Amino acid sequence: MSEMITVGDAIARTLEQYQVEAIYGVISIHNLPIADAVGQRGNIRFVPARGEAGSVTMADAHGRFSGLGVALTSTGAGAGNAVGALVEAMNACTPLLHITGQVEKAWLDADTGFIHETRDQLTFLKASSKRAYRISNAHQAIAILHKAIQEAQTPPCGPVSVEIPIDIQGAKIPVSLITAPVKPTSVAAVDTAVVDTLWAQLKAAKQPLLWLGGGALLSADAVKKLADAGVTVISSTHARGVLPDGHRASLRAFHNSPSVEALIARCDFTLVAGSRLRSNETRSWTLELPHPRVQIDIDPAAASRNYLMDTTLVADCAALLTALAAKAQGREWGNAQWDTQVQQALAKAVAGLREQCGAYAKLNDAIEKALPQDGLLVRDITVSGSLWGSRLFRANGPLMNIHSLAGAIGMGLPMAIGTAIANPQRKVVGLVGDGGVSLNLGEMATLAQEKANVTLLVMNDGGYGVMRGIQDKYFGGRQYYNELHTPDFTQLAHAMGLQAWSVERAEDFDAVMTEALAIPGPSVVEVRMGQIGALKFAGPPQKTLY
Repeated sequence: MSEMITVGDAIARTLEQYQVEAIYGVISIHNLPIADAVGQRGNIRFVPARGEAGSVTMADAHGRFSGLGVALTSTGAGAGNAVGALVEAMNACTPLLHITGQVEKAWLDADTGFIHETRDQLTFLKASSKRAYRISNAHQAIAILHKAIQEAQTPPCGPVSVEIPIDIQGAKIPVSLITAPVKPTSVAAVDTAVVDTLWAQLKAAKQPLLWLGGGALLSADAVKKLADAGVTVISSTHARGVLPDGHRASLRAFHNSPSVEALIARCDFTLVAGSRLRSNETRSWTLELPHPRVQIDIDPAAASRNYLMDTTLVADCAALLTALAAKAQGREWGNAQWDTQVQQALAKAVAGLREQCGAYAKLNDAIEKALPQDGLLVRDITVSGSLWGSRLFRANGPLMNIHSLAGAIGMGLPMAIGTAIANPQRKVVGLVGDGGVSLNLGEMATLAQEKANVTLLVMNDGGYGVMRGIQDKYFGGRQYYNELHTPDFTQLAHAMGLQAWSVERAEDFDAVMTEALAIPGPSVVEVRMGQIGALKFAGPPQKTLY
């Protein structure tokens, strides 16, 4: 007779098999059997977030590094709180498992007013996830869990939600139902004929441009070889660092700088690798990209999604770029004169951005000097994040400049926590605004409790600075509803038991950031922008607002 264990216990054991290091969650009467099993076994770290949105965002950040993030939420309103974070994970293509409770199976979809019940929860989970499953049979629970993880980890990756009624979580099943982990669906091998055809097109170009997106995050070696061979490289902000900033062929992510745009216009071939070519990086798709245009994407539905392509190759970016790079034996394109022109275009873009940032360019420099070379920047959607954080701050490797791709504010703090827990030996700077951090302010307590190695940099301008800039540019300077009452974040941090500093002069950036980043564990630096001066920002470059 096989040993009998609860489904909750079986879930905990299965997650251990997948080498899950941490689960981020909020415990509830409708997920306690799972949380209890994790706690009893003591093999997986449980991070108690202060809200479901925060827990899923932390798991998202963790999954970007580990290959699988795991979040546990309650049902009903609890699961609903996670929707925005799931949307972000969808945009970032993060491999994420979201486990949520459900009411007892007998009351599912009955609309009886049972505690935590919500109508048609599975539908809103399907809308915000890559896939969503409901476990209706205890004996099938682990099989569905395997399927969900496989879906989450199969490119294009994404969050997969699994709802489990509370009575099924506590039901007993044979331990023999725990089976070995399943692998993601394998990606088809690259066709040599496809490689040869693409290579012929690429080699025929006098000066090709390679545009990198998140689908190319695992392509660093191949990209460097192509860049060494003379391919000019520009990236989405998500793909910053796939080619390190210091490489002579890198245009970083300066898509909308006039000098870079002029250089792009002189290229005669565009190879787009795993990028959506998002609106804010292409001036709402008005940025001219040279023909011929060839797109590599694992998703067939991505073909000509935003730009008309001459050819779309459905393939894994890393595999195809690696095959291309193997054919590049020495320098194939460009010359020293072209290299100089690339560096001049980049230097003009950097100089223009530094001028726009004013005194805050010094803050960027102070962090660069004080943060170890392997340190990570995690930035919220805020004026500073969109200006110096996104393009000025260094990126010497993939996933060294993390941010919200969905464009929602409030994710910076929990994202920094998840990043730090996934990278315990690396220092993290969490760049947030006062408006954004207020959405998940409770996670400051999580930061303190978990002793995450994060220095939270709060850029306090007393409101929504991004909205101020947009209203000034597009609404005749009329300013409404962007002023916010904010706490003294330095005192708030002290109340949480965190070390904290406040800065009111640009001259103090170096000293404060050096001191704060030298201390292991959590800390807070509040930059009081009212005393230092405003940042000039008017939203993403575009021809019209609408």
